[in-house]
Amino acid sequence: MTESPVLPGSAIGVLGSGQLGRMFAIAARRMGYRVHTFSPDEDTPTGQVADVEFTAAYEDLDAVCRFARDVSVVTFEFENVPAATAAAAAQCAPVRPAGHILHTTQHRLREKTFLTKAGLPVTPFRRVASLDELKVAASEVGLPAILKTAGFGYDGKGQFRVTEPSQFEEAWQAIGQAEAVLEAKIDFEREISVVGARGISGEFVHYGATENHHVNGILDTSVSPAGVPAKVAAEAVEIARSVLETLQVVGVLCVEFFVARDGRLLINELAPRPHNSGHFTFDANLTSQFEQQLRAVCLLPLGGVTQWAPSAMVNLLGDIWSEGEPDWSAAAAQENVKLHLYGKLTPRAGRKMGHLTALASTPEQALCDAVRARDLLVRNPVPR
Repeated sequence: MTESPVLPGSAIGVLGSGQLGRMFAIAARRMGYRVHTFSPDEDTPTGQVADVEFTAAYEDLDAVCRFARDVSVVTFEFENVPAATAAAAAQCAPVRPAGHILHTTQHRLREKTFLTKAGLPVTPFRRVASLDELKVAASEVGLPAILKTAGFGYDGKGQFRVTEPSQFEEAWQAIGQAEAVLEAKIDFEREISVVGARGISGEFVHYGATENHHVNGILDTSVSPAGVPAKVAAEAVEIARSVLETLQVVGVLCVEFFVARDGRLLINELAPRPHNSGHFTFDANLTSQFEQQLRAVCLLPLGGVTQWAPSAMVNLLGDIWSEGEPDWSAAAAQENVKLHLYGKLTPRAGRKMGHLTALASTPEQALCDAVRARDLLVRNPVPR
């Protein structure tokens, strides 16, 4: 039976209430939808712009069902929503992307096992469930390697770099002696990502390859288009297409890659929702990743993805507030730079508080302009 589109005027439920949900809600309200958000917190980035902020624990499945009964479709804005929460919501409303996708991608071992079985390129890895298994895994994948918790890790959390056998016990303690994955450390040239969207009928659109740079495990800058050969960018898009098709995604998903020095692409992680590296689309593309998520989960046709100009995004972390309130006027004076703040009340070191996007004639110039605007925010910058 053909499902009917969820039309403007309907209420969309969002599990999670962070900045991704905030930008999704802005896109949804612009198209005439109402937005309900569910999370354990109050006065959240999403809740500040949503129509309804539903506050309850994700484990309160009765509350999840009450929430889902009041909306026409449920989606999520981060993958660390418990799978049981998505399953409870699905009893009362369609959930898109489906809960099995969340279940797979929120757990590194399940994710990498899925990718391997699908014949998609991943870094060599082994499951680790004890200190002894860590020692065996290291002998098989080699050192250096990265020990990562199997579940609920993001922005570099839950990871330990192992360079020599004397660190085994320290690494095992550092990740909480929990089920983990040991990954071979890849000598990569750069990191890229592809954000793609897939509709109910299998239609697929993408935003090309974006080049990313991380600092302390947190995304610092993204540049589009990526500075990789056209062949590498095209291959990344085709791999992303395969991931979305194999998982039968209805929504948005980001595939993060390592580009090895010999040009090989290796999948690092999947994120089944809009992604930090796709924030530039809010300003640079005809249809942003957030509107694309809305269109997909509401079973509407996907939007065009024409990019107006090369673009760069820089994250604004709470560290910028260390010298006092940032100089917003200085950044706003840069005519090709757009400011996005997430409404978070308390800046903390390493906490994503917002981002800047710059459009320019070249990717290099866009990055230069975005970084300069961020530097101008700090009233007393430390000399470089």
